Amino acid sequence: MKITIVDYGAGNVPSVERALQRLGADSQRTTSPECVSNAEALLLPGVGHIAALVRALDEQNLRAPLIDAIHQGVPFLGICLGLQVLYESSEEAPQLNGLHLLPGKVSALPSNVKLPHMGWNQVAVKLESRLLQGIPKDAYFYFAHSYAARDSNEAAVATCTHGAEFAAILEQQNIYAVQFHPEKSGAPGARVLQNFLRLAA
Repeated sequence: MKITIVDYGAGNVPSVERALQRLGADSQRTTSPECVSNAEALLLPGVGHIAALVRALDEQNLRAPLIDAIHQGVPFLGICLGLQVLYESSEEAPQLNGLHLLPGKVSALPSNVKLPHMGWNQVAVKLESRLLQGIPKDAYFYFAHSYAARDSNEAAVATCTHGAEFAAILEQQNIYAVQFHPEKSGAPGARVLQNFLRLAA
């Protein structure tokens, strides 16, 4: 099985590729709608401003094939902005539409805490998580963001708190997403990626 990485220009793509390579996974980058449509498994990494991600998906005509592939059951893993874009919209770019795969919108973390939320933090498991299998409950993961999915929804199986509680891990059918960066989260992050590879196989 090959993991297709949607390469809209995010700076963390090489580190995600290296993390997958260390796990023995076969991956390919793509900006091609056809490649997304034919993918066996999809990974959407993202860092920076969500407007850059949404505009790139639309300019490269990737929105429709990405949504179609997910609706057809192709395993999907979103990282950081790759989680946030699943929602209807984001306060970071309210004029742009997200993928509308999950209800609600992404909002800013409270201004009374240091932003961005950058560094190591723990997650609170709310429901049984397939991505967290085999990972100690006190594990730390690496976060780097100022916006988050703060509206509670049934897809959130784990949350994190930085000024407010937000979704840290989403799992809904074939959709998986994490707000943290597994590629920068050491052994626990590697296990998250390994679990996704197993689920996607």
